[in-house]
Amino acid sequence: MVESQSESLAETPLAALHRELGGRMVGFAGYALPVQYPAGIMAEHLHCRSAAALFDVSHMGQAELRGEGAAAALEALTPADVAGLKPGRQRYGLLTSASGGILDDFMFANLGDRIFLVVNASRKEHDFGHIAAHLPQGVTLHRHEDRALLALQGPGAVPALAALAPGLAAFSFMGIGSFDIGGVNAIISRSGYTGEDGVEISVPADQAEAFARRLLALPGVMPAGLGARDSLRLEAGLCLYGSDIDETTSAVEAGLVWSIGKRRRMEWNFPGADRVRDELANGPKRLRVGIRPEGRQPARGHTPIAGADGAVIGEVTSGGFGPSVGAPVAMGYVARPFAEDGSALDLMVRGKAVPARVAPMPFTPHRYAR
Repeated sequence: MVESQSESLAETPLAALHRELGGRMVGFAGYALPVQYPAGIMAEHLHCRSAAALFDVSHMGQAELRGEGAAAALEALTPADVAGLKPGRQRYGLLTSASGGILDDFMFANLGDRIFLVVNASRKEHDFGHIAAHLPQGVTLHRHEDRALLALQGPGAVPALAALAPGLAAFSFMGIGSFDIGGVNAIISRSGYTGEDGVEISVPADQAEAFARRLLALPGVMPAGLGARDSLRLEAGLCLYGSDIDETTSAVEAGLVWSIGKRRRMEWNFPGADRVRDELANGPKRLRVGIRPEGRQPARGHTPIAGADGAVIGEVTSGGFGPSVGAPVAMGYVARPFAEDGSALDLMVRGKAVPARVAPMPFTPHRYAR
């Protein structure tokens, strides 16, 4: 998850605040970000599950599509149903390649007169270049380099923020809208990357630090870093681009067929449709599965997975200790015959076989506001 700090790292508008709060800064996707604060990853993770945690996700790419035909233009690049998304609603989607691989996963929202986009930090230059290169005349992409993005997550997030944003509590999961909070123009979606109820908040970069301080002053809110964000999303069974999904994996292999719109599955006019159609009909060669190792030894990404006969049948893509589960958890890809829940596996950790079983995801139940 963490990269070398030898390179020149960009900073988010909250960099000074992170250091003031004692954040341990590391390199991630080209940015200096806090991996944890003095309370530690375990405490930050558990606080998010029980109260509310504030994450800086300003490294993510934000943009909007404008112009008549914007929905159709985006549908030429994704299997998601963009045209059918109602105003004030957000969806998860995949950008797919002609060969059916995943170029990125992203969020898109209907803000009435425009489509709001949030893409992964490590892929934003690729994604925005890819989208812009395929837009028809009259549809334009506007990047929001001047906006920060904060995630307030946990069961206490919406009750705390609703005091500042009347009307937010009425939003259901994936609802989105614009709010004026003390003169700050905030785009707030009831969504996140933790499996908990919560919000993601886009605000002007020059107002981000003061806004974050205001959020941290709300009852039950504490700052959290990349470490807790990763363990929370792993327990929730959510994919990390570059680890669990990439240009070699398909939506079917990754268990993300639900992100393909029903209409799109009748039209089959999106990039990579042939592969998706074939894998849905005949089954993929491999599948993403949840894995519960026995004992206390976590299995990290790239750990080989072996069957009973010792032959390698797959690889762990994400793994670590699940603080809410109280045990190690992992996900990875295995050959289809081994993908049934309960299937016995061996995780080859440092050359030693660690017994494990395929387990259903999420490891911790989602608690979205449906």
